[in-house]
Amino acid sequence: MATDYDTPRKQDEELHEESLEELKARRVDAQSGQVDIDEVEAAENLELPGADLSGEELTVRVVPKQEDEFTCSRCFLVHHASQLAKGEGAKAVCHDCA
Repeated sequence: MATDYDTPRKQDEELHEESLEELKARRVDAQSGQVDIDEVEAAENLELPGADLSGEELTVRVVPKQEDEFTCSRCFLVHHASQLAKGEGAKAVCHDCA
């Protein structure tokens, strides 16, 4: 459940004044199995198998691995040399995988 941290917080007196029925109603609402789904957004993000993507263009610039970078042998991600935990070359392991 989303929380609005800008709303004023209740004082101790206000917390004790809430009725038991009101708290029970909130508990039932929170335990309901309903999920709020934005159907339009879900449909926009839906990618069908076999869809024609020939008109799509890549918007990512690919840069070759630099001299001060290495490829982790466990996660296969390219990291800066400062992330090297152990090993060299093909046996290099990053801090996240070590």
